[in-house]
Amino acid sequence: MLRLLSTRALFRAAHLPAALPRAAVGAQCEGVVGTRHLSNVDSKLGHRRRRLLDPEELRTTKAKLEAVSGELPSTPVGPPIALGGLGGGGGSGVKDAVLTTVIGVIVLFAGGILYMAWYKENVLWKIEKAFAAGYDPALELAQSAVKKPAESSDPSSTERLDWEVDAPWTQHLRRQEQDLIERIIRGQEVGHYFILLGPKGTGKTTMILDAMQAVQAEGVAMCDAHPDLEVFRLRLGKALNYEYNEDTQTGLFQRRDPREGGPALDIERALNKLEKVALKHARRTGKPLILVLNNVHYFNHDDDGRNMLLQFQQRAEAWAASGIMTMVFSSDDFWPFFVMRKNASRMHVVSVYDLSAEDALTATMRMRLNARQKKESPEALREVVKIVGGRLTYLSKATKAPDMVQHARDMLAVEKAWLLSQIGLIPDCDDDVMDEQKWSSCSWLLLREFVRRHQQELQHRQGAVERGEARKEVLDDIELPRISYYECRQIMTRPDFMDELDRKNIITIDIHHDVTPDSWLILHAAEEVVGEEGFDELLDGVRGRVDEIESLHRTRELTFKDVDAGDRIRLTVDKGGPRVV
Repeated sequence: MLRLLSTRALFRAAHLPAALPRAAVGAQCEGVVGTRHLSNVDSKLGHRRRRLLDPEELRTTKAKLEAVSGELPSTPVGPPIALGGLGGGGGSGVKDAVLTTVIGVIVLFAGGILYMAWYKENVLWKIEKAFAAGYDPALELAQSAVKKPAESSDPSSTERLDWEVDAPWTQHLRRQEQDLIERIIRGQEVGHYFILLGPKGTGKTTMILDAMQAVQAEGVAMCDAHPDLEVFRLRLGKALNYEYNEDTQTGLFQRRDPREGGPALDIERALNKLEKVALKHARRTGKPLILVLNNVHYFNHDDDGRNMLLQFQQRAEAWAASGIMTMVFSSDDFWPFFVMRKNASRMHVVSVYDLSAEDALTATMRMRLNARQKKESPEALREVVKIVGGRLTYLSKATKAPDMVQHARDMLAVEKAWLLSQIGLIPDCDDDVMDEQKWSSCSWLLLREFVRRHQQELQHRQGAVERGEARKEVLDDIELPRISYYECRQIMTRPDFMDELDRKNIITIDIHHDVTPDSWLILHAAEEVVGEEGFDELLDGVRGRVDEIESLHRTRELTFKDVDAGDRIRLTVDKGGPRVV
């Protein structure tokens, strides 16, 4: 309202007579607050001649009125001022706004460039930190194990055995592969990359962690595989201390999310950053970095899983050739080696098997002592080794139980029940489970052959002992029966079933393409099943039933309609084929 009154007062003041002194006009204008004052002025000076004010006077008068009303001046007062001496008047405000905008954009652009340069350097620094001593998350978890009980069940056993109780047994009994693993982790094996193959529980990961602990994980990073590649992407980022640009503040200026490309592209970006760090580390220290991919058999055996494995293998080949990084793969199954073997030129294979009978007996004694359990007789230790074999995982479970032998037998019963749940035979099966029974019957053909060969080897050695040609100890040092891969295909008549048996840890395949039972527990469980009365008849009956169902599926039924009693149907089978006249 005040603004409106001031404007109206301005236009009334513009028609004041020229004879009125300028000071009087200013005094009148200074006292004007509303239209009532201007009306009084008009009534007193209405008889004088009126004239229009020039623009300069109009601006001055308007400024005075706005000053009286307390408003900011809407029109610049005084001579025009231009930046740089160019232009003047109202155009200077536009140019000031343009200049301010340009300067702001330049500052924003320069700040963005500086931020991106700092961010990229910070990403490389964080990856370097991932290979610093004591950082690796996998090693930190391994070192945070629960401590053993403080009291021993049989204190006298400690006095009779002259070894350090609190020390891990691996410091006294080292596997023959441990020296090679330690050289790899220290960066002394340059120009190659490695894959560790062996059944589950043989100690592959333990050897790697022991070697990493010896160097405090300096220059080493370890990551576990996963079937879901998105989960594996996060695990790799955790191992490398890399956030995949998710912690950057430039998201507002990006056209698309970098993660839209999928986990494969994100992992490729991480490997690009890792390569820069490895080059810098190799120039500074003269040693390669070590990247361990543990349990690569967890990748799905499909196109995505094989492509991911190939993606890492290509990097491993290039990095091994340049000597900047050594990659180590570990797998319980055979198929990753089969996939990588096609493109491998610098890959070395390290096979990890069960301990021999003698080493397993020594390991059992020391594991029992470290578990703070009562001392067992040598016969009990041999019985445990005879049941579970030289598998470190099974020996560790048995030695921690109060009754070792009974626990080993319980483990065998559990393994037998699990085996029957996976490949148990169903007599007179329906056609809905025909494919499953076909796989089960073929699997039992192979397991029966393993049992037969093991019994033949055992009888041969028993005969040698009875004839005095060998000592009795040779009966305890029998290896698992081995059958070549191509012979297993002939026994099973279905070679595509081998991979599934390997994934279920029923059999294992080594680099020589020899097939063995996965463990002694599997072999003993198969012996009990095969030794049951009527097993051969059951197996033959299931195979016969599968043949009948397949025969029914191959049979075609012909139906004739509109056939009355007494009608004849003549069928002719011509096996001569086409004839040319």
